Amino acid sequence: MKPSHPLRFRAALCVVAVCAYLASRPAVSAPAAKPLSSFDPQAKALVAQMTLDEKIGQMTQPDQEFIKDPSDIEHYFLGSILSGGSSDPKEGNSLEAWTNLYDRLQRHTSLTRLKIPILYGIDAVHGHNNILGAVIFPHNIGLGCTRNPALVEKVERVTAEEVRATGIQWAFAPCVTVPQDIRWGRTYEGFSEDPQIVRQLAGPAVRGLQGSDLANPLSVLACAKHFVGDGGTAFGSARGGRGLDQGDTRVDEATLRRVHLQGYISAIEAGVGSIMPSYSSWNGVKVSGNQRLLTGILKQELGFQGFLISDYNALDQVDRDFKKAIGISINAGMDMAMVPSKYKEYIADLKQLVAEGVVPMARIDDAVTRILRVKFAMGLMDKNRSPLADRGLARTFGSPEHRAVARQAVRESLVLLKNRNHVLPMAKTAARIHVAGKNADDIGNQCGGWTIDWQGKSGTVTPGGTTVLAAIRKAVSGKTAVTFSKDGTGAAGATVGVVVIGELPYAEMNGDRADLHLAPEDVAAVANMKSAGIPVVVILFSGRPMILDAVLDQADAFVAAWLPGTEGQGIADVLFGDYKPTGKLSFAWPRSMAQVARHPGDPGYDPLFALGYGLSY
Repeated sequence: MKPSHPLRFRAALCVVAVCAYLASRPAVSAPAAKPLSSFDPQAKALVAQMTLDEKIGQMTQPDQEFIKDPSDIEHYFLGSILSGGSSDPKEGNSLEAWTNLYDRLQRHTSLTRLKIPILYGIDAVHGHNNILGAVIFPHNIGLGCTRNPALVEKVERVTAEEVRATGIQWAFAPCVTVPQDIRWGRTYEGFSEDPQIVRQLAGPAVRGLQGSDLANPLSVLACAKHFVGDGGTAFGSARGGRGLDQGDTRVDEATLRRVHLQGYISAIEAGVGSIMPSYSSWNGVKVSGNQRLLTGILKQELGFQGFLISDYNALDQVDRDFKKAIGISINAGMDMAMVPSKYKEYIADLKQLVAEGVVPMARIDDAVTRILRVKFAMGLMDKNRSPLADRGLARTFGSPEHRAVARQAVRESLVLLKNRNHVLPMAKTAARIHVAGKNADDIGNQCGGWTIDWQGKSGTVTPGGTTVLAAIRKAVSGKTAVTFSKDGTGAAGATVGVVVIGELPYAEMNGDRADLHLAPEDVAAVANMKSAGIPVVVILFSGRPMILDAVLDQADAFVAAWLPGTEGQGIADVLFGDYKPTGKLSFAWPRSMAQVARHPGDPGYDPLFALGYGLSY
C-alpha cells in the first residue's frame, strides 16, 4: 500500500525493521521500562486543563456494540472503548473489518477539544482470538506446563504484534489467576494451581505484550486480571448458588497473599500498565468495591502505578443502587469503569456524585492522571504520530513465522502421562494409522473458548489452523495409510490407533461443572478402538484435568494436550518423535471427583498424577 503521509511512511519503515529484528533475536527478557509515574508532569499538566466532563469521559469505557451514535465519542469525551467477547464489527470478523472499526471510532477523538486518543481494549487471551486467521496459542493452562518463561514472553510478543495489526492497543491479558478448584470454568485461563509457577510466568507475559517500551508501535498495554482471588472461590458461592464463577473467596489475608497475590507482584515488577479487579468477593465483600485491596495493598503497598479497569458490568454487582455502586467503587480505587451499555448513566451519576461531595475531586484527578500517564507512556499523546492502525502490519498477521511460535508452544505444553511398551513415538512409516474421536478433526474443539466467539464453538471456526488428523496425514510417509472414524470403529488391522477426545468449547459461567467425567462418546470411542486389538494412543483436549477412570487403563499411551489452539502440527511433532515431550503438569491430576479441590496438606490428598508429573521418551 502506498503511504499517504511522510511520517507514516517513516513509521512503516521502522515497523518493518523492528519486525525483522524481533524475528531474528533470541527470546530474552526486555529491560525494565521507565516508571509510569515519570510521565506525571505531562499528565498533570493536561489534567489541569480539563473540565469535569472531560475527566469523567477518560474514566468511561463503553462497548462498541452499544455505541449507536459514534458522535458519542466526542460528545462524552470517551477515553476508552472495548469489544466484549462476541462484540464484533458488523462487517464480520476479518482483519480488515476489525481494522476499519478501530480506525472509524478512533477518528472521532480528533473532533474533541483536547484530541486525546481512545484506548481500545479486547480479550486477546490466547492470541488475537476474536479475529479470523489469527494465530491461536495454547490457553494458559498449557503454557504453564511448558515451565518456559522465555517462550511465554515470545508468545505474548507475537500476540501483541497481531493485536496492533488491527490498530487495537490494549489486551485484557494476562490472566494471572491461581485456580484452586478445577470445576471452575475459567481454570484453563490460569497458568497453574501453584502460585510460584504463576509468579514465574506472569512477568514474562507482561513483558511480551508491553515490550521494553510501551511507545513501541508493536507494543500493547497489558492488563493483569482478575485481582484478586478469582481462582479461589468456594463451590456454590456464585450467584444462584451454583458453580464458582464470580463467587466468594473465603480465606484469611495471609492465604490470599500467599496463593492469589503472587502473579500480581511479578506483573507489577514487569511494569504492567493496567489491572482488572475481579467480579468475585473476598469474604463476602466485592473486590471491585474493596478499598483495602485496590488502594491499600495494590496501589500503596505494591506500588502499582497504572490504572484499574472494572470488569464487564462489574459495578452492577457492588450495590443494587447503580449510583451508589459507582461511588463505592471509584472511592475504593477504581479508575476506569467498563460500562458496556450504561455509559451515559454512569457519566451522569459520577458527575452528580462529585457535585454532592461523595466522590472527591482529588480521587477524580488521581484516576485521570493514572489513565493519562499510561497514554503518554504509550506515545498516544505524540502529535507527530497517528493513532490510527498501521495497515502494513497485515503482512505478518497469521504468518508462518508466528505459527511456528505457536507450534513450539503446543509441543512444549504436551504432558505425556502414560507410555506403555513405548508405543510413542510412532513411526512415520507405519503401514496404517487409524485416527478417531470427536476432537481429531475439529479446530474449534482444539482451540476451546475465547476463539472467535466468546464461548467458542465446534467446527471450522477460523481459517489457517491444522487439526490433529491433518497434522498426522502431513507428517507420515507417502506409503502410510491414515484412516478415520469419529467413533473409533474400523480400526482392525491398523498398526496403531490415535483417539482424540475431550471437552467441547466453553468460557466463564458456562464452563462451571460439578462432574468432570469424560463424555460417554469419548469413552465409547476409546473402547471401540481398543477392541480392535491394536496399541491405542489417547489425546485429551480439555481446559482442566478430567476424571479418566477406565480410559486410562485402556490407553497404551496418554497425552494431556489441553486446549492447544490452531497449530496441531505441534502435537504431531511429539507423536512421531521429532521432539521429545517435556511438559510437566501445572495442576495435580485427581483420581476421582472427591479429589478436585484438594491440595498438598489437605486430608485425603492423593492425586492420580502429582503436580509436576510428566514423562519423556
